[in-house]
Amino acid sequence: GEVLKNLNKFYKRKEIQRLGAENGLDARLFHQAFISFRKYIMESSSVSADLHIILNDICCDAGKLCVVGHVDDLFPFFLRHAKQIFPMLDCMDDLRKISDLRLPPNWYPDARAIQRKIIFHAGPTNSGKTYHAIQRFLSAKSGIYCGPLKLLAHEIFQKSNHANVPCDLVTGEERVYANEDARQAPHIACTIEMCSTNTPYEVAVIDEIQMIRDPARGWAWTRALLGLCAEEIHVCGEAAAIDLVTELMYTTGEEVEVRNYKRLTPLTVLDYALESLDNLRPGDCIVCFSKNDIYSVSRQIEARGLECAVIYGSLPPGTKLEQAKKFNDPDDPCKILVATDAIGMGLNLCIRRIIFNSIVKPTVNEKGEKEIDCITTSQALQIAGRAGRFGSSFKQGEVTTMHRDDLVQLKEILSEAVPPVKAAGLHPTPEQIEMFAYHLPDATLSNLIDIFVSLSQVDGMYFVCNIDDFKFLADMIQHIPLNLRSRYVFCTAPLNRKEPFVCTTLLKFARQFSRNEPLTFDWLCRHTKWPLAAPKNIKELVHLEAVHDVFDLYLWLSYRFMDMFPDAALVRDIQKKLDDIIQVGVCNITKLIRASQAAAAPGTADIVSEDFPLSRTKRDGRGASERHSAKSPEALSIAVEAPALRRARNLRVSQSGTKQEHLKSYGRGSLANRLLREGLLTQEMLRQLENEWQDQHRNDRYGFGSKKDDQRSSKETGKKRK
Repeated sequence: GEVLKNLNKFYKRKEIQRLGAENGLDARLFHQAFISFRKYIMESSSVSADLHIILNDICCDAGKLCVVGHVDDLFPFFLRHAKQIFPMLDCMDDLRKISDLRLPPNWYPDARAIQRKIIFHAGPTNSGKTYHAIQRFLSAKSGIYCGPLKLLAHEIFQKSNHANVPCDLVTGEERVYANEDARQAPHIACTIEMCSTNTPYEVAVIDEIQMIRDPARGWAWTRALLGLCAEEIHVCGEAAAIDLVTELMYTTGEEVEVRNYKRLTPLTVLDYALESLDNLRPGDCIVCFSKNDIYSVSRQIEARGLECAVIYGSLPPGTKLEQAKKFNDPDDPCKILVATDAIGMGLNLCIRRIIFNSIVKPTVNEKGEKEIDCITTSQALQIAGRAGRFGSSFKQGEVTTMHRDDLVQLKEILSEAVPPVKAAGLHPTPEQIEMFAYHLPDATLSNLIDIFVSLSQVDGMYFVCNIDDFKFLADMIQHIPLNLRSRYVFCTAPLNRKEPFVCTTLLKFARQFSRNEPLTFDWLCRHTKWPLAAPKNIKELVHLEAVHDVFDLYLWLSYRFMDMFPDAALVRDIQKKLDDIIQVGVCNITKLIRASQAAAAPGTADIVSEDFPLSRTKRDGRGASERHSAKSPEALSIAVEAPALRRARNLRVSQSGTKQEHLKSYGRGSLANRLLREGLLTQEMLRQLENEWQDQHRNDRYGFGSKKDDQRSSKETGKKRK
């Protein structure tokens, strides 16, 4: 007890905290080091002799007039312990210099050696801003197009070559040469992460510049903007990014010329909601924010005898293009599109009316935390702007909502100004991490990243991008013996960490790579059980999408480790075949949904009745909804929100406190409320909800049955949670 009392006295002394700060221990590190030091002393079976003597002097001299020991005498031992758990304390000055991110323009000496002309093409969706930038790209002697999606890079690649301007395609997984002899063409269309900052060009185009604020990928736009060696940089995007781009270019000594564009066709927000799928018309696109809603809405549409195309984010690019082609074809009977916000960029669609099935969307904030909020003005404008595309058969666009009580809120969102982009993303480079590793040879890659971020210094125009995915992969393959550069490459692989099959495959890739055993085509076929049959239910379709991602991962690694992933051409061939198989599954998606529901609940295949309300759940982004949609038949069920509860959703994002109070007050009631609040859903719960809704419908009121029924539901749900 006396030892603990003196340790706590040591911790609280201002002199000790000041000494810690002088030795590189800020408040957080000081606290963590003390907790570890105290645990070492209190729980260790033996401490060093000199520390034992000091502790004995301090405790025995407590209260004496002639004091031999003082708690301050513990500091050398505390600092020694701190350096054992935080080895960077010995080289803190060097590490701070390495992680100083306050002058990113200086990282690109080639770009600083020339005077670049910056032209900002600002305007909303469908304003022709990118068209004008691409015209300059095509007329130049050499050029590079940098886009956020493979689909966009592929579109520019095709346009250039059709215009007799030889252009190569460069993405993370693919290299396509315009010249048959594989000579590099003077023009390149690439995904933005793949752009070269060493090759000189006459013209560079950076598309969707507002994504420089993206918490995960913003660093790629910052790198392109500051580092591309081009005489002219044409930047396309929202006007909200003008001020930031101007400020960034001021630090490089370059001026920005702004060219503003207006929308080429009118866009009208309707005064009425759709309310029923019976009111659908040719050219309508229903936008959902989860796969569950995609499955629900598409089935209900086809139950009315209408054909619909389906597009969502995890579909392969080829399947998205085929679904878009089917929807756009005037001779095809498919006149309705059901899609996620994946249609916001990268696809040319002939849409007359955008219908928001919901206006709440799962998002990930700057800290990597999942949030559920109303869509932002920027997101709403990007999606709504897809209606009435210039040059399509519809000369004007319309936008509305599925539900009447969402329409007022959507109008409010669309009427607001897009908030200005405040900061640009940054990411540690492999060279910076290698220098950290030199000073901290025993630290894991995940720890190196943590230390880098904690020590990094940025000014107000920048932020360090979220690195949770990188750290997840670093921890996953930490036990595999790899050199640092190879480990870093594996950790930057583009994959969805919520797909277990893809993550497991990366682990197997890394393990075999570490043994210096090439990953052959035969090995990959055995692992993926290729050839694969057409899907019979949604679960199989989702697995095929994961296999497609595995092939993408192989191709991505093959361009970084050609000797170890030697069969890229063969893998690309079977990936195209898999794309065709997935297209068949998506075309028959309603059959797959019925089969999945039948398998999930025998005898209750037709759970979703025709007059059952559409799903309007608030879901945890890629948590409950996406995880269930990918892994369990229960995900095919439709969560229902009673009409009386829709009022809870008429709250703005800015009124978050009020929103939480409403959710709490509603959360104690019916089963539907608890599901809405917690994101839980099972077949049994769904049947209970349907019965409750039907009882309510018969009674012509908003209650959910008797109190006895409600208590029974609460007990059953409580048992499930336990």
